[in-house]
Amino acid sequence: MTGDLYDRVAGRTLRELLTEHPVAADFFINYNLQNLRDDLPLHEALDYADENTLLDFGLDKTTVLDQLVLFLQTVAEEKQTAVVQEITILGGRTKSGDAEEFTLSIRPGEIVSIVGPTGSGKSRLLADIECLAQRDTPTKRQVLVNGRTLGDEERFAMDGRLVAQLSQNMNFVMDLSVGEFLEMHAKSRLHPDPAKVATECFAAANDLAGEKFTPQTKVTQLSGGQSRALMIADTACMSASPIVLIDEIENAGVDRRQAVRMLAKNEKIVLISTHDPLLALMAGKRLVIKNGGVHKIIETTPEERESLAKIEMLDNTLQSIRNRLRTGERITPDTM
Repeated sequence: MTGDLYDRVAGRTLRELLTEHPVAADFFINYNLQNLRDDLPLHEALDYADENTLLDFGLDKTTVLDQLVLFLQTVAEEKQTAVVQEITILGGRTKSGDAEEFTLSIRPGEIVSIVGPTGSGKSRLLADIECLAQRDTPTKRQVLVNGRTLGDEERFAMDGRLVAQLSQNMNFVMDLSVGEFLEMHAKSRLHPDPAKVATECFAAANDLAGEKFTPQTKVTQLSGGQSRALMIADTACMSASPIVLIDEIENAGVDRRQAVRMLAKNEKIVLISTHDPLLALMAGKRLVIKNGGVHKIIETTPEERESLAKIEMLDNTLQSIRNRLRTGERITPDTM
């Protein structure tokens, strides 16, 4: 199949290729090959490509064709990735070896919180979902997608496309501005209007961040909270992954309520490990982890929703005190 595609690509003129695969234009632009003759078969047109341009990217005529075929295959596979209608988590074993007696199905737009003491196994549950566990992790849990068991080939082909994880620690190493980073990511996602979605994503990130930044700010200069805000917005606005896993967002220095609402609004399945009562009660369900296993699954009740309103008032008061401390104000009993 790959050989057939290679022959078809190499034998078509650039004009024919772009008519059949418009997305290929991005490939040629990225490698600065947009000025190739479009009336020749591609393998002949590449004979006229500037050698220095190819060398700049470590390419030659053959490897350009190889990379183009790989690019087109990847795009085709992305389009064929099944729409996730639900994931189902089947119980495994606790740290003591006792059976977890639970089955949980989660659909797009739902938020599930994971609560429990430090070291109880919250992060292990997120890891099981991230790797689409099939009874092959220490917990022996299994994750079904749309009710189906996944074979290894399908599982690892889908891994990384289905799940996006926002970890507690995040560092950038590339020397790009925020605007450049977002637009580059939008182009890599083959978004039809990269500049527009990058602008929307930047605005969303600044809504979440405790301290504002500009599109010209280098990503390496962002604080931990700003980095987390940028990646949450990026996940909500650009990521095709339908499942989002978040580990302790309350430590990130972002508007955590807005972050979770943003992700759920974009029809993501959101699972969030948290010690924050506000986030725990925002979810429709919460999993209580004990001794490495799911001890309880609790649905949020109307009474708890009423309590959530009071907790939000307390949280707003605490946030106001934090902001005043940050700006150098004094805190007195009559100003609380």
